[in-house]
Amino acid sequence: MATFPNAAVPQVGILVLEDDPQNSGALKQILDSEGWRVRIVPDVPMLHAELKTGEYSLLIANIALIGVKSPTFQVLRELAGVAAEEGGRLRILFVVPEISGSELVGQLEISHLPYVMRPFHLHDFLEKVSDLLVEIKAIEGPLRMTRYEFGEARKKKKAASRTTSMFASRDSYSYTEEEIAEYERAESEASRSRRSKPRSNLGDPRS
Repeated sequence: MATFPNAAVPQVGILVLEDDPQNSGALKQILDSEGWRVRIVPDVPMLHAELKTGEYSLLIANIALIGVKSPTFQVLRELAGVAAEEGGRLRILFVVPEISGSELVGQLEISHLPYVMRPFHLHDFLEKVSDLLVEIKAIEGPLRMTRYEFGEARKKKKAASRTTSMFASRDSYSYTEEEIAEYERAESEASRSRRSKPRSNLGDPRS
C-alpha cells in the first residue's frame, strides 16, 4: 500500500455537550490549544446529529443535560463500552456539576464510566482526556503535564479558568520546588524511555 509522507495527520475530533457559553468557551480554548478540532453542541438533538458523522474520538458531556435514565445515556453507555480491540472509536468523559448530587456519580461508577466533578482542576481534567485518547490510539502517548505548568500554554489556560466557574477556585498552578523537581524527573525519565524503546504498536493501555 502506497504511503504519502507529506500527508497531513488527521486532527483529533472532540465533541462537547454543554449549554453554558462560559463553560463551553473555556473548554474550547483549552482543547483548541492542543491542536484538536473541537465542536460545541448545546442540546441532545444536536449531539445525536454530530455523533452520526463518526468524526469524533472523544465526547465530553455535561451529564445534567442527559440524565442517567434517558435513552441518550443508554446509547452513550453502549458506545463507551466497546473496546478499542473490538472496533471502539469513541470515548466519553462525563462532566458532573457539583450541585447534581451523588445520584449521578453513583450511576456513572456502577456503569464504569469516566467522569470529572465540576469545578475541577485543569491538570486532572487534561490527564483524563489524554488517557481516553490514548486508549483508542487517537494520540500516541499521554500528555506531559509539565507542558501545562509553564510557558504560554499555562498563561492561556489560567486565563480561561478565571472566566468560568468550571475550574476549581483555588490556584491549581502553584507548586513547591519538590513538586517541580518531580515533574522534571518524570519528564527526563520519559524522554530517556522514548529514546531507548524500539518503535512498536501500542498495547492496551488498560492492561
